Amino acid sequence: METYVILRRGGWRTADGLQAAAGRSTAESERIPDDVAWIRSYVLSERDGTVGTVCVYQASSPEAIRRHATAADLPVDEIVKVAETVLVRPDPEPATV
Repeated sequence: METYVILRRGGWRTADGLQAAAGRSTAESERIPDDVAWIRSYVLSERDGTVGTVCVYQASSPEAIRRHATAADLPVDEIVKVAETVLVRPDPEPATV
């Protein structure tokens, strides 16, 4: 498995829509654990008021990520393979919305 970053710009109109998508993504990931594992996501406040994400996944291939996204009805704007991780400090505590 390799690590990938998936960019999903403006995929949802509201945080509730994103929550529903997260549920579908989790269910689909559990169905195919040898192909795709969701690690974390950062939620983006887009300029037009929509919600996007930058997601970190481990996957067997970009194609596996696209199959997962299709099955979970998730947008995919770009998939980038992570070359290396440089950890300066851990993620801060989640902000409240």
